[in-house]
Amino acid sequence: MPVGYFSLILHAHLPFVRHPEYPEFLEEDWLYEAITEVYLPLIFIFQNQHEAGAKPRLAMNVSPPLCEMLADPLLQERYTRHLENLLELARKEFQRVKREEPEFYDVVKMYVDNLGASLELWNNRYRRNLINAFRELQEEGVLEIITCCATHGFLPLISTPEARRAQIQIAVTNYEKHFGRKPRGIWLAECAYEPGIEHLLKDAGIEYFIGDSHAILYGDPRPRFGVHAPVMCPNGVAVFARDVETSQQVWSAEVGYPGDPFYREFYRDVGWDLPLEYLKPHLHKDGNRRHLGLKYYRIGERGVSQQNKLPYVPALAREKAALHAFDFIGKRKDQARLLRENFGDHPPLVTAPYDAELYGHWWYEGPMFIDYLFRQFNYNQTEIQPIAPGDFLDAKIPIQIQQPTASSWGENGYYKVWLNEGNSWMYPYQHDAERKMTALANRFEYPNELEYRVLNQAARELLLAQSSDWAFQIYQGTTVQYSSRRFQSHIHRFNLLATMLETGEFNEPLLAEIENRDTIFQEIDYRIYRS
Repeated sequence: MPVGYFSLILHAHLPFVRHPEYPEFLEEDWLYEAITEVYLPLIFIFQNQHEAGAKPRLAMNVSPPLCEMLADPLLQERYTRHLENLLELARKEFQRVKREEPEFYDVVKMYVDNLGASLELWNNRYRRNLINAFRELQEEGVLEIITCCATHGFLPLISTPEARRAQIQIAVTNYEKHFGRKPRGIWLAECAYEPGIEHLLKDAGIEYFIGDSHAILYGDPRPRFGVHAPVMCPNGVAVFARDVETSQQVWSAEVGYPGDPFYREFYRDVGWDLPLEYLKPHLHKDGNRRHLGLKYYRIGERGVSQQNKLPYVPALAREKAALHAFDFIGKRKDQARLLRENFGDHPPLVTAPYDAELYGHWWYEGPMFIDYLFRQFNYNQTEIQPIAPGDFLDAKIPIQIQQPTASSWGENGYYKVWLNEGNSWMYPYQHDAERKMTALANRFEYPNELEYRVLNQAARELLLAQSSDWAFQIYQGTTVQYSSRRFQSHIHRFNLLATMLETGEFNEPLLAEIENRDTIFQEIDYRIYRS
């Protein structure tokens, strides 16, 4: 038995953004950037390590909205154009910097090489569908893929038991559609939990969930091993909670690895630096500047202005990623030894959950770090064993029974990020729709074909309105207008559809237009909302 276990858990999630009514849409770039900078690099690393016998092992949530977008033909086609456009710009830039700014030669060559490799992987190896790649990694034993709430709904702020149940059950059904099996675990959206949610999970066949450290630390009774062992709810559902120390080392831009001076500066982008006329062929048709993803500068020492940043040197950044991975492993060994002294025969488990988008998007070198991390795990060390949460349960190590407490991984560990003076206006509309959805589901026991379509689309609109991303972005002050509009649009469409059902006056062209726009969860059955 090793001194301790380590479980890396990546939360890959984006809100469902799909706008067929426009030829281009700025917020769709969230998905395209994540595919290029996060999902493709991570899949490539995990597949390479597996084929080389390095045996990486971790858990990864691929959320239902992300699964639906990755499998969508329209978004696949649009991403292909996005990647081809970016590669064309990088190649154009390569010729320019050779003549005019040779100090950027290495970084632009890196982009040309990486984007060319990404296009090859996307078109040929993965056939434009990364769900197949994730599924293959699970079947090979690299990933334990878990699910999330159907549309990342913040469960404690959902008002009815039927609507909460739907967020779980629809997620499980969608997981089965994409991965051909039931999920063992779930990442509760925003790690938001309150007592009673475990019963919904048990009913859906979920064995464990990921929670924040508060869930266990302030549970009843006090946890014997703190957050360094899972606990078991009285109904048999296990809880794995976040280790604070590892979170700071990787998550924090101030004291963590991502703030290293040699790493790539996120906020300096050619979309804002280069002449507009030069960039126009690579911008959207509106010609507005935007982040394009080619960034040529390093972070630099604290206090250095954006104008005085130095060129990014890929070789130096890669070296730093290797050193940080080595440092991280060393700290995990020290942590495991210290915990084992106190735990006796009980091996400690360090659970390290992160947003997947940290690795590659916000922290460009993050995938390199993960690559080196698992190589270090499998190189001449046996003290720390990387596992997935399901592996720990399968090991039959005794688990303390505890009632966790209400918590989230938001600021101060509770709910204020998603319910505050800036976004509280949303919930009366959401709660009214939740009650109305159950009333309609109960009323229409034997709907005709048109009624069935309207009921299912109403369920989709409610689910999309419940996405915690809208309240989060309003609180953060980012894309406030878009997030507010998205929430209002889904509530408006839900009410239009509910009125059709209540009056019997159906507008089929309008229904078809809404169905074509909000295509998520084609397998949905509104009956899940019945009381």
